[in-house]
Amino acid sequence: MALGCYACSQSALPDLPVRERVWVMPGWRVAHDFNTSLPGWLILVPTRHVESLDELTAEEADTMGLLLRQASIALKNVTGCRKTYVMMFAEKAGFTHVHFHVVPRMDDFPEDRVGPGVFGYLRETPLAEDRRDELAAEIRSSWPSD
Repeated sequence: MALGCYACSQSALPDLPVRERVWVMPGWRVAHDFNTSLPGWLILVPTRHVESLDELTAEEADTMGLLLRQASIALKNVTGCRKTYVMMFAEKAGFTHVHFHVVPRMDDFPEDRVGPGVFGYLRETPLAEDRRDELAAEIRSSWPSD
């Protein structure tokens, strides 16, 4: 665990709410983003502290690919999205821990929210915790078994 790392501090909590553990596999955790107004914006994060993709083991990288696919399937089932966007930057102080944004791309996005504009949903009032918990439970129940 890295001091001052948000992902590490969350993963270390003994009893995470469902919004912070949409899906958990050895080495990985999927959470609903805490800072978005867009329902279904997921974060895929390794449970050990890594700051660069090349620090992942081959097994962690294989699991990452599986989880990105499964998250996309679950989001299509729950949100009806057309596809998902996947992004990884890990640059902001406190958030240098590798994490992937898995974002539902909805058909009704306004033009200014398509592509990189999707980050506009991080500049609005975030969804309430209870709403994120509801979404997390729905996404979890729609998670594919493969």
